[in-house]
Amino acid sequence: MNEEQKRVYQEKYAQAKQQGVKFWPDIIYKDLIVSFGLFLLLIGLATFIGVPNEPKADPNDTSYIPRPEWYFLFLFEMLKYFPGQIEWVGTAILPTLGVIALLVLPFLDRNPYRYWRKRRFAITFMTVIVTGMVVLTIIATVTTPPQEETGTVAGTITEQIIVGEELYAIQCVECHGPDGEGGEIVGVEGLEGVVVKSISSQDEMYTRSDQSLFDIIAFGQSSLGMPPFSRAYGGELGPGEIEAIVTFMRYTWDDRVEIPEEAVQASAIPELGPDEVPSYEIHIEPIVKRYCRSCHRAGKKKNGNYLMEIYEQVMESGDHSPNVIPGDLSSNLIRMIHREEIEAGGPMPPTKALKPELVEIFERWVLGGAPNLAVEAAEASSVEEEEISETEIVVTSTPTP
Repeated sequence: MNEEQKRVYQEKYAQAKQQGVKFWPDIIYKDLIVSFGLFLLLIGLATFIGVPNEPKADPNDTSYIPRPEWYFLFLFEMLKYFPGQIEWVGTAILPTLGVIALLVLPFLDRNPYRYWRKRRFAITFMTVIVTGMVVLTIIATVTTPPQEETGTVAGTITEQIIVGEELYAIQCVECHGPDGEGGEIVGVEGLEGVVVKSISSQDEMYTRSDQSLFDIIAFGQSSLGMPPFSRAYGGELGPGEIEAIVTFMRYTWDDRVEIPEEAVQASAIPELGPDEVPSYEIHIEPIVKRYCRSCHRAGKKKNGNYLMEIYEQVMESGDHSPNVIPGDLSSNLIRMIHREEIEAGGPMPPTKALKPELVEIFERWVLGGAPNLAVEAAEASSVEEEEISETEIVVTSTPTP
């Protein structure tokens, strides 16, 4: 380019610049408008669609279906067409060729025109690529099954506390006690007679971080007889489930942390009215979950095959059934709760007596006919009220001598 051509070019450039749009403030203003629109779009998606709460990644969970974020779903779907030994074609060769094609495209299409109808090669090439990506993404979205929730889904603190309490009741109570009080272990093979320290004391909760509690549950303490509970070490819990147990322990036993009111209400055993008949559904099952199910579930030994996972098992399972006879306070379950040593078994729970108010709930439940559902208990309560009313009428109508 000679000097004359440079001069003409600079004049045309200066003239075009005068007629063009200024970067400040015009382009900046447009960028701000578009950015704000995208921000509102993201807020709307987060509010009305949200992000799915999936379990924490667990490499030991063989049921987990791995999937990338939506912008890589087309590559994920493409792997289905290159299975087994030719998988490397879909994972390495084709994506690499696609990137190289995009890099080479400007050199292949040297058309000076900017109007899209005069750029048929470039437009067709990109249309094919984008259409393929969109179609593969849609197919991947439609055909991939939903992820099953294995382990605890990360939710609110209240949800984690409730789930953690249930898991603690199943996995930990028989050794550490329902309130983490510890004591002598009874009925656990290999640990019979071992005295366990309290894990709910200030000494424990003040000096152990959530991570250290997590590690203890996950890895266990083999020298103290505690097995690992993480699937990574041969246990049966995923990372989310262990985190839920830690959350329950922290919010329940650490007096520096305030437990949410809704969590307190959710884990509380409903109070009984003066003439109300308890039901298994509302009153008994929460007590059984917290104090009994850790020992009386499938796979546990030294429980006389007495399982307490559902109502029917509480009533009839085991080697010495029936365990509960409606209306009879000499039933096996009631006698064991009163800490009698009988043929059906010893004191329940073995390490610590139930609170008197909980024993009373069991007694009133049996005397009320041991109803399963709350509806049945309500009907029994109404019958009792009618009988009491009739008795009062008879008493008041009897003349005094």
